[in-house]
Amino acid sequence: MKTVLFQGDSITDAGRSREELTSLGGGYPSFASGLAEKSYPGEYRYINRGISGNRSIDLLARVKADIINLKPDFMSILIGVNDVWHELERNNGVDNDRYKLYYRLLLEQVREALPDTRLLIMEPFVLKGESTLKFYDKFRAEVELRAASAKELAEEFDIPFLPLQNKLDELYTQKPMGYWLGDGVHPTAEGHEFIAHEWMTEFKKFADNDR
Repeated sequence: MKTVLFQGDSITDAGRSREELTSLGGGYPSFASGLAEKSYPGEYRYINRGISGNRSIDLLARVKADIINLKPDFMSILIGVNDVWHELERNNGVDNDRYKLYYRLLLEQVREALPDTRLLIMEPFVLKGESTLKFYDKFRAEVELRAASAKELAEEFDIPFLPLQNKLDELYTQKPMGYWLGDGVHPTAEGHEFIAHEWMTEFKKFADNDR
């Protein structure tokens, strides 16, 4: 049985249990694995190693334990919003140049150790919400810089890139503020379901070719 790994911050973590290692949490990894299992029953096992609060540097620090040692056949990565948010709230963020540097170092290590692992880079995103309104313009501009860096790295490493921001912007106009991302950062159930369906479009390409 092959392994699918979800990697990232609190958006990926989604309250997963640290005691139960098979816990996927209540977010898009759980929705996505359900969709994948329906299409490819019994072919994959699913692991979530997202950690709430993680920035790019935190993910890099655990690349050995939480990525390489798990030897995933497919891994998606969603990281970047805390690189911005932690700077705005705590003066402890990661600027865009270093975000790109740490992300590149992570990808280089994964590629070297796991050359056959298929990767998916997911675009970081933000919307207006109760936690983002006070500095939304700055927050949005900085997240867009991280998103551009993530896309550039995807192109550099020939990795599929999953755009999310523009689609969320469009969805935002159709529902009240907070419907998709409760606080402007963390998805609601509806937001997680949307992300899962977008994730599935890319995973299906891998899984169909993997058969």
